[in-house]
Amino acid sequence: MGHAAVETFLLTRLSLKLLTYLGVGYKWIMRFLALGCYSLMLLPGFIQVGCYYFFSRQVLRSIVYGDQPRNRLDLYLPKNTDGPKPVVAFVTGGAWIIGYKAWGSLLGKQLSERDIIVACIDYRNFPQGTMSDMVKDASQGISFVCNNIAQYGGDPNRIYLMGQSAGAHIAACALVEQAIKEASEGESVTWRASQIMTYFGLSGGVFPLTFANRYNLLNLVDYFHSRGLYRSIFLGIMEGEESLERFSPEVIVQDPNLKNAVSLLPPIVLFHGTADYSIPCDASKNFAETLQRVGVRAESILYEGKTHTDVFLQDPMRGGNDQMFEDLVAIVHSGDPEAQAKDAVAPPRRRLVPELMLQVARRVSPF
Repeated sequence: MGHAAVETFLLTRLSLKLLTYLGVGYKWIMRFLALGCYSLMLLPGFIQVGCYYFFSRQVLRSIVYGDQPRNRLDLYLPKNTDGPKPVVAFVTGGAWIIGYKAWGSLLGKQLSERDIIVACIDYRNFPQGTMSDMVKDASQGISFVCNNIAQYGGDPNRIYLMGQSAGAHIAACALVEQAIKEASEGESVTWRASQIMTYFGLSGGVFPLTFANRYNLLNLVDYFHSRGLYRSIFLGIMEGEESLERFSPEVIVQDPNLKNAVSLLPPIVLFHGTADYSIPCDASKNFAETLQRVGVRAESILYEGKTHTDVFLQDPMRGGNDQMFEDLVAIVHSGDPEAQAKDAVAPPRRRLVPELMLQVARRVSPF
């Protein structure tokens, strides 16, 4: 009872604090209404995935990786336990405000069916934490995966890092920060950027969207403000205007003093839909081009006509062939002929939501 009372008080306090940032502007009211409609349309899929999340023996929930609130992760394990499995450490999105590890349950379920272990890492959201806290939490979660995944059947030599939306930004910041630490003489690290086989960014931000040489980060603030993520809350998340460059991986990797750190970055693959109006696909295209200029193996893979949520929710719930998913699995299983042979004969995935409801969800999506 005491623990429940403490959690309730904390949740209430944080909600009230968040409301002071959000106010009661019509944009947020409309987005919450749209979110309700969107969730209702996808409810058949959410129920099925929720049952799997809470009742499957293949899901290990809320494994503690640190001593801070929300320092928990979920593991999705394949039924086939023969040999060590490749691992995807996944950081979920949520506009830095509503991120939660369970948001990755659909991806975790589907990848585990292809003999890939998935670790969905939770982290403190705003206003419980700011970007520094989120990056620190993600880094600790990645460290736990790198150092402990073998005891869960994972291969510590085949670890991939992935983030979606805001989670892609957080994971990229953690990766770049770790490379800088790794390159610094005498710096003690608990995991290495060079341990990561590939970094995958799905519909990722925040990366500067304009100008090839000198990036105007304040334009990005204005863009998110127009989308309903108000300037006051966005700058609160990013710890003020003076910290914007510190949390922009695209700016950091261009620092000539960090060449050694940049050389430690793994290959980077950025997935993005061309119809994404929450975070335009130019964000991924520009970041990939910047990485290539500084010597990092990087590419952006664009999906024509796909929105911010198509590639992560609607397409997976549609069943059948999902191009982004197949591209991801192909990279993880490259160099493994046995896994590739199994992928070639894998049965088509089952539809979770009727097509009409998916189309309505796409139209009302607030993202």
